[in-house]
Amino acid sequence: MLKIDRPSRPVAIEDLLDPQLVARLSAIDVTSRKILSGKLKGERRSKRRGQSVEFADHRQYVEGDDLRHIDWNIFGRLDRLFIKLFLEEEDLSLQIVLDASGSHDAGEPSKFLLMQKLALALGYVGLVNLHRVTVSVIGGADADGSPQLISAVRDLRGRRRLTDLARFMLTLNPGGPSPFTEGCKRVALARRGKGVMVILSDFLIKEGYDTGLRLLLGGGYDVYAIQVLSPQEIEPTIGGDLRMKDCEDGDLTEITITAGLLKKYKATLTAYCNRLRDFCAARGIVQMTIPSDQPVDALVLDYLRRRGLVR
Repeated sequence: MLKIDRPSRPVAIEDLLDPQLVARLSAIDVTSRKILSGKLKGERRSKRRGQSVEFADHRQYVEGDDLRHIDWNIFGRLDRLFIKLFLEEEDLSLQIVLDASGSHDAGEPSKFLLMQKLALALGYVGLVNLHRVTVSVIGGADADGSPQLISAVRDLRGRRRLTDLARFMLTLNPGGPSPFTEGCKRVALARRGKGVMVILSDFLIKEGYDTGLRLLLGGGYDVYAIQVLSPQEIEPTIGGDLRMKDCEDGDLTEITITAGLLKKYKATLTAYCNRLRDFCAARGIVQMTIPSDQPVDALVLDYLRRRGLVR
């Protein structure tokens, strides 16, 4: 797969989030497989009983219960005391982690561009539902082109913060190797609350992905690992004698690409993706692999809904 020379970068929020998609995203929400307890009142209905405005059930009064929650209508009919129970609305943290290593600038369409679009779409879903949204970027380059370990925008909440999130996303530039393990360690130490964590990467990481993913487990988070591969990685079209340079660490190699070598490459890639899938499944991580030419609207509104990330 060849790196794109002078890839075009998004310059406006419309380049990342189609205005026609916004209304449809407003009707969905991120979801968790766990019963989570947040710090602030949000719009997500929890299975946990608490104090809210939506009635859920009754239970018999016991000494010490708040008398304000007694259902006096039932007392009048049955001469017995029952307490009203309500569905508690809880705050949920949505943590999105992007791998901005140089390999994500390769392929057409750009893997990193899809990751930006997906991160902003999911971030908007979190904001419009009043969840706390944090986006962390591992690797990449700053405005001067210098490599960086991690950058982040944290604890955004509410629809009006979409501009802040989009402004941050538009500053991102992939480049250099991925300090994946150290970056995941920083993310794990900085995260707060409980909720859903989405990791976007091609997971083609020389140091390996296993230690980093282990660091992100636990802490009350459902973890989703979304592997983004370009069509050229899935079905290579190059051939002949080539001198190739690793776009992340500069390693050089000379190879002759033949039909037999391409067949072996596809088998190796399939085995690698299968190992990632099995690693995640064994640890309760929801893993999925998507091509970079997947339309974002179909991805969020259909595929991710079927995989349980949104509803």
